[in-house]
Amino acid sequence: MDLGQSHRGVDMGPSAVRYADLASNLTALGYSCRDSGNITIPGRYELSGTSLRERLPLICEGCRSAYKLGKESIEAGEIPIFLGGDHSSSVGTVGGVTDNSEVGLLWIDAHGDFNTPETSDSQNVHGMALAVLLGLGPEELVNVGRKGPKVKPENVVLIGQRELDDQEKKLIRDSGVTIYTMRDVDEFGIRQVVLRTLDKLGSLDKLHVSLDLDVMDPLDAPGVGTPSQGGLTYREGQLVMEMLADTGKLHSVDIMEINPILDIQNRTAQMAVNLVSSLFGKKII
Repeated sequence: MDLGQSHRGVDMGPSAVRYADLASNLTALGYSCRDSGNITIPGRYELSGTSLRERLPLICEGCRSAYKLGKESIEAGEIPIFLGGDHSSSVGTVGGVTDNSEVGLLWIDAHGDFNTPETSDSQNVHGMALAVLLGLGPEELVNVGRKGPKVKPENVVLIGQRELDDQEKKLIRDSGVTIYTMRDVDEFGIRQVVLRTLDKLGSLDKLHVSLDLDVMDPLDAPGVGTPSQGGLTYREGQLVMEMLADTGKLHSVDIMEINPILDIQNRTAQMAVNLVSSLFGKKII
């Protein structure tokens, strides 16, 4: 899906991740993998108008499909991996995997995605996705799958943020979520940030990792729609995934915002595959 933002190309992200051999990497780790195919949704270029009101019904449609597939996958005892697409897709993915249980949500992203239509100049839904999951924003999006918020604020931790809008900052501060910005990473180190995150979510036995590749430094991951300087290094990203894998609590995963048009030799999709392989238990030794 590319309807949640204004840059062409993120709808090709799933193909790029498949091309980087995600499935074969997980199979090599001993997992059985099944590709459920694509959720088909019109591209932004197909619309006669691109206002928020014109895009919302299609975004909701895609998210409802993701919700249903995520719910069914969890019920089948699987660990669903969702390939995006822009981050607005997570309204459906996170909703679906939390349908029958309480889940800790790690939002690993350069941005807060905590805007609403009232605070957003761009009106891009990928910058509203986390707010929607907490019950803020367009009613039709908030009520995708089931009515109301999909996660509790005390069960949400943001990591890696470095670009937040002024009004968005206030919404985050008032929401009750926990946030570790890049300043926190710089001051405490990524290991301490992850330890604090796991302590915060320690009462939960299931974790959903929503990974936006723009959390990584654009020098390492150039193929994203909204790059931001000063992100996580490759090894910092790997340590996050390795420490999360050690918990044995992985419930579900989003891989979002890869834009092959802006990438160099599929470097960003390959990085995503490497990170997710570590999340699923790949070790150095």
